[in-house]
Amino acid sequence: QVQLVESGGGLVQPGGSLRLSCAASTVIRSIYLNSWYRQAPGKQRELVASITSSGRTNYADSVKGRFTISKDNAKNTVDLQMDNLKPEDTAVYYCYAMSFSNSYWGQGTQVTVSS
Repeated sequence: QVQLVESGGGLVQPGGSLRLSCAASTVIRSIYLNSWYRQAPGKQRELVASITSSGRTNYADSVKGRFTISKDNAKNTVDLQMDNLKPEDTAVYYCYAMSFSNSYWGQGTQVTVSS
């Protein structure tokens, strides 16, 4: 069974940076979309950033200019570089992948932005 495993979460001060990484337990054929979502306490899960197999990216307005999503096909990983973090970025961040036949979620990693 395919698993997505996130890493890189933690506690950071406002203005700081974190880099999240999502690794698949096996090569997922025909992945055409990778995304990062987040869910803050008491709120719905929201899309943060996505990247297509052709490299096209999309960002939530709240993170544009601060977050960067990237994909390494050789390593089968998708990263989310988060800069200039704000307290409102505090959430559990989830990795998501979609193929032509299935979709996959990671277990989530906690990001806390606090002084």
